[in-house]
Amino acid sequence: MKPEHTQINPNDRRSFLSLLNTAWHEWSLRLFLAVTLLHWAEHLTQAYQIWVMGWSRPEALGLIGYYYPWLVHSEWLHYGYAIVMLLFFFLLQRGFTGKSLVWWRIALIIQFWHHIEHALLLGQALAGHNIGGAAAATSLIQLVVPRVELHLFYNTVVFVPMIVAMLLHMLPTEAEKSSMRCSCSIR
Repeated sequence: MKPEHTQINPNDRRSFLSLLNTAWHEWSLRLFLAVTLLHWAEHLTQAYQIWVMGWSRPEALGLIGYYYPWLVHSEWLHYGYAIVMLLFFFLLQRGFTGKSLVWWRIALIIQFWHHIEHALLLGQALAGHNIGGAAAATSLIQLVVPRVELHLFYNTVVFVPMIVAMLLHMLPTEAEKSSMRCSCSIR
């Protein structure tokens, strides 16, 4: 049975940030994981379209892009997702303790860089001037690594420490568990 403080009470007067990291932490992490997995599905669909189906890169837009190509071509969509991820990492970190907090912060730092890259892409799209006169907005690392592969890499290096953090958070040591204020522990 879960502790009583983990029940969501609409009359709770604690701050939103406090609730996100206590009573709502478990469900917030589940929501964040679902959003992240849906994003992964988009990138994996795009990779499948390129490497298995043989589509050209301009044709391979993932599932959303298949139906709404204008949306996937929008740097606003990509920047918006990067900022949402960064906000989730930032807002939910207070619920972590010990080793899980270390891994969560690693993911947060990597996502911060990923966000910078997307801010650069959005800035180019808004200004109408691309790095090095490229035909499309280009991130710094994209000068060396193609965009599809780069985003698969970014999503991996953010996702792995995020999952490690979540697993460690669900399976805390006794010392970590005693300082937790949420219901995420399955021990």
